[in-house]
Amino acid sequence: MDKIIRCITTDGAVMVSVINSTDLVYTAKKIHSTSPSATAALGRLLSAGSMMGAQLKDNGASITVRVNGQGPSGAIIAVADSKGNVRGYVENPNCETKHYTDNKINVAAAVGKEGYIDVIRDYGTGEPYSSRTELISGEIAEDITAYYAQSEQIPTACGLGVLIDKSDGEVMLAGGFLAQLLPGADETATDKLEDSLNKLEPMTTMLAKGMSVEEIARTVLSGFEVEIVDEYPVHYVCSCSREKVINSIASLSNAEIKSMIEEDNGAEVSCIFCGKKYIFSADDLEQIIALKGEGKKL
Repeated sequence: MDKIIRCITTDGAVMVSVINSTDLVYTAKKIHSTSPSATAALGRLLSAGSMMGAQLKDNGASITVRVNGQGPSGAIIAVADSKGNVRGYVENPNCETKHYTDNKINVAAAVGKEGYIDVIRDYGTGEPYSSRTELISGEIAEDITAYYAQSEQIPTACGLGVLIDKSDGEVMLAGGFLAQLLPGADETATDKLEDSLNKLEPMTTMLAKGMSVEEIARTVLSGFEVEIVDEYPVHYVCSCSREKVINSIASLSNAEIKSMIEEDNGAEVSCIFCGKKYIFSADDLEQIIALKGEGKKL
C-alpha cells in the first residue's frame, strides 16, 4: 500500500517527506498506457506532487504541478490534495524512450529542459497562488529542488525514482523524498544534512531493499533525532464527475453545443486523468441549453 510519512528533526531544523508511490504510479501507467519514458516522467511528477500536496494545511486545498520542457512527452501534470491523493496526465504518453550509457531511462530526453515548471496552489478561498521557474534539467527531481530554492526560498533536496521492468514496461517500484531546511536551521544542521544526502542510495534502491518510508526518512535524516509528524496512505484519485462535465459543456456557447447536436447527435467526453467516459445524448445537450437560458442550476 502506498504511503507518505512526514518527519521533523527534534531541533526543528529539517522537515522530510517520503513517499512509496508504487501502486499509484502503476495505476497511472495502466490508465494512460504510457511508454517507459513517459511512465518514468509522469511517475516522478506524481510522487513529487503527492508530497507537495501533503504539505498543504487546509483540507479543501489542492496543488497543481505542471512541467513542460518542450520535449517529446509534451506537458506533464500532477494534481494533488492535502492528503497526498493525486492524479496526473502526460500529453504524449507514447513518447520515445531513450537511455543513458548505464541503460537508465533518459527522462530529460523525453521532458526537455527548454521550458518551465508551474505550481498552482488553490486553497479554495480566493484566487489560486501560482508561481513559475525555469527547468534546469528535465529530470524532475532537480527541477523541483530548483523551484523551491528560487520561488519559495526554501533550501530543498528532492529525490525521485521509478523502476520499470525492462521486459514488459511495468512499474516495479516508485517513490521519492523531499528534505527541506526550516528557518531555525544552522550551519551545523545544514552540513549534517548534506553529509547524509551525499551518502544516500537512489530511492528505488532503498525501496528494492524493502525499506519502509519511515526507514528511508530516518536514513535521509541520519545523524538527527527524528519525530514523526504524520503518516497516512495515498492513492491515485480522480475527482471528475458528470456534474463537472455538465458545467464544462455549459461554459461553451449555445452555438457550440448546438454544433455537437447537429454534427454528432450528442457528445462523449473522456476525463484526461482517469479515462472515464461521460455520454450525453442530443436531448441531454438540449436540456443544458434550456437550463442555461432559464438561469437554473445545472
